[in-house]
Amino acid sequence: MKYEIDTEKNTITFSLDNGESKTESLYSRKGFEAISDLWVKVGWNEKYVYTFSWMGRPIIQLPEDMLRIQEVIYRTKPDVIIETGVAHGGSLVYYASLCKLNGKGRVIGVDLEIRPHNRKAIEEHELFPYIELIEGNSVADDIVDQVKRQIKPNESVLVLLDSNHSREHVLKELEAYQAFVTLGSYIVATDGVMQDLYDVPRGRTEWKDDNPVEAVADFLEKNSDFVLEVPQIPFNESELRNNITHWPNAWLKRIKVTE
Repeated sequence: MKYEIDTEKNTITFSLDNGESKTESLYSRKGFEAISDLWVKVGWNEKYVYTFSWMGRPIIQLPEDMLRIQEVIYRTKPDVIIETGVAHGGSLVYYASLCKLNGKGRVIGVDLEIRPHNRKAIEEHELFPYIELIEGNSVADDIVDQVKRQIKPNESVLVLLDSNHSREHVLKELEAYQAFVTLGSYIVATDGVMQDLYDVPRGRTEWKDDNPVEAVADFLEKNSDFVLEVPQIPFNESELRNNITHWPNAWLKRIKVTE
């Protein structure tokens, strides 16, 4: 697809591969969405998300995704937030800060390798009392069992999958962690934006099919306890409806518990 932006006429023209083209007002919902889609791709390639931190720890996330999920955490007030993928620990600290603000909750971080300098920084952080670190393969039986032992009876649980983003691994995580998700809560398969990044310079061609969005589709084919449901935006005075996100088709809400 090709874009042509005319700031004198205030138009944006989409030129498709089949030769057809369509022109929309630049200052419109469709104009904004087109520019946003391209901005996400270019921003990812230029490591835009590597420019943020939260309370001293790098947080490699798109700010809008963080703002959206805090509304979900505020509304659902989970007792336990499980995140696979630790990296520098910024997301763990972010979720821990929300737990503290909510007056309840704690965070379990799981990663194949927690590098010593990152572990030290997380353990020395003032919010570490809200965090439990588990090192190992997130889908290994013994690691899943360790997570299970950290959850008390009748506690509400939210799960975020942010480790290995291959289709196979995310599907295994969905299957392994879905049992912990409580009714009305979510399991979130992050970074499905990979499906749109296969053709950027830092992308990989295999991402077109090997990504979390495909894993979610595979999971839903065999599991009717969850539905794909983006949480409602609680405040919106614009005509915009689509999030600017790295997490497309990520939100799986538990609607029933099959015995």
